[in-house]
Amino acid sequence: MEFSSVNTTILFVLISLLSAYFVHFRRIRRKNSRQGFKTVPLLGSLPYFFRNRNRFLDWVTETLANTPSNTSAFLIPGNTHGVLTANQQVVEYVLKTNFEDYPKGSYFVSGLHDLLGDGIFKVDGDLWRVQRKTASYEFNTKSLRNFLIESVATELKSRLIPLMESATKNGIVLDIQDILERFAFDNICKLSFNVDPCCLGGANSAGGEFMEAFDEAAFLSFGRYLSSSILVAIKKFLDVGSEKKLRKSISIVHDFADKIIRKRIEEKRKVVVSEDEDLLSRFMGQNEASSQYLRDIVISFILAGRDTTSSALTWFFWLLSSHPNVEKTILQELSEIRCRNGKSIGEIYTFDELRDMHYLHASLTESMRLYPPVPVDSKTCSKDDILPDGTPVHKGWFVSYFAYSMGRMESIWGKDCCEYKPERWIEDGVFKPESSFKYPVFHAGPRICLGKDMAYIQMKSIAASVLERFDLNVMVEKDKPPEGLLCLTLRMKGGLQVGVKEREAHL
Repeated sequence: MEFSSVNTTILFVLISLLSAYFVHFRRIRRKNSRQGFKTVPLLGSLPYFFRNRNRFLDWVTETLANTPSNTSAFLIPGNTHGVLTANQQVVEYVLKTNFEDYPKGSYFVSGLHDLLGDGIFKVDGDLWRVQRKTASYEFNTKSLRNFLIESVATELKSRLIPLMESATKNGIVLDIQDILERFAFDNICKLSFNVDPCCLGGANSAGGEFMEAFDEAAFLSFGRYLSSSILVAIKKFLDVGSEKKLRKSISIVHDFADKIIRKRIEEKRKVVVSEDEDLLSRFMGQNEASSQYLRDIVISFILAGRDTTSSALTWFFWLLSSHPNVEKTILQELSEIRCRNGKSIGEIYTFDELRDMHYLHASLTESMRLYPPVPVDSKTCSKDDILPDGTPVHKGWFVSYFAYSMGRMESIWGKDCCEYKPERWIEDGVFKPESSFKYPVFHAGPRICLGKDMAYIQMKSIAASVLERFDLNVMVEKDKPPEGLLCLTLRMKGGLQVGVKEREAHL
């Protein structure tokens, strides 16, 4: 009798809990039912996510485009729920208006903690403010800008241009994505701690090992977000599988950086006067910082700068292959700048000359509107809230905004939103920027990207130098976009194969 009573009580409790769950689930689902992400009991949107995981960005874009406010709840089994948005007002609210209530949060920083430690792109609160203040000052100095321009010019003249000339003479097909990634990695390492890993030149095995380890560490760290947190914890505890590989690759990255930092600290103690203009030297000059603190900062900047410009340029060169009119206009602009300044083809452009490239600037900006290097970013809601479009979001939920989707929203960019039209950024021959909340490719609000201007310097320098000297024959199926590979940045799956030939005299 007692056993039966206990069973009845347990059954009653289970039924009550299930009933409460289904009531809660149906309430959320009903708010999300007009359009938005489809859900099923217990599993939420997970089955549809797996069905569309190979076209995740386009699936999200299509779904958000069919919602009244381009925003939708996204339900996942357990307590991990969130909101996905491509709404400009919501983006401004989360990134600026209510900034303090939407930190990065523990879930999104945990995957990168082993690699980045307490670096600027992972931390919140006071620690972020201290690093941001120092970095903001340094990134606005003329000396750092000149250091970057000199570094880019050296990489162009000594490596990239000779490599492409060799490909022209020998009929070699190049993977331009791989080349641009190596260029960017060399450049960001020089900017970060004035060390040249020679990844594009291929002469430094230690530098090559550092890049390979960094690539693997970034890829495996991102993979943590696509796996069960319990499974990640188990593999990490047992030191097996992807977590073992991640530990080894991070060890190589940290050892490489630590050796450089220890050498610099020792030089400083011996009162060796350093004329280095890199970021490490600048952060060391601010205060007495530990070697781990310096390493976390430097590694964070390498992560931010290594793939973003290469991703943007890869998609840019692909878009140009199907828009010869845009390429022609860029070449005409370069010709006018050369003539105006008495510059020959092959000479490196100065900062002022790069600044005069309004149409090239617009062409790169338009390319990133459609193919942003960082297509999605997320925050965590710290307390229950209502977004500007009326969408409820609860404490602990993530809010992800999709720059990729925003670039394809008719409500933001008009009926021609999916067309590549640099002219939309030009007014009276001059580049006209848009609100960073409408175009959050470089983030927005207090955490807006500090390296935006430097990214444009590097991209315009490379694009101008390559386009005026070489004609790139992109070897992809016409009218069919290459498949994107979503990692920490939007890469092109399989790279971008190009044939290279000397450009005939033009304009």
